[in-house]
Amino acid sequence: MQIKEFIGSTVLDKNANVVGKVDNVDFDTETGKIETIALTLQKNIFTRDELEINFDDIQTIGAYVILNKEIETEAEEEAEEAEAETVEIEIEEDE
Repeated sequence: MQIKEFIGSTVLDKNANVVGKVDNVDFDTETGKIETIALTLQKNIFTRDELEINFDDIQTIGAYVILNKEIETEAEEEAEEAEAETVEIEIEEDE
């Protein structure tokens, strides 16, 4: 696989959740070994975040880049926070 084919690849975590897309690759100029990859995380239509992953955290490179660890995206974090913020409401009945 050439580097230009690698850029833009969809990245999945170990649970097959879409994490983002490969945006950039950082490699050692002496050895040619890839050290880290930068991922673009799609937050919504207008904003994006970046995440840097060590090459050692990659399990497989093919049709998808599959990581050997779980990555929690901001959307999952927000869903967990919303779930944790359960509000109890008391309703008083008129007699």
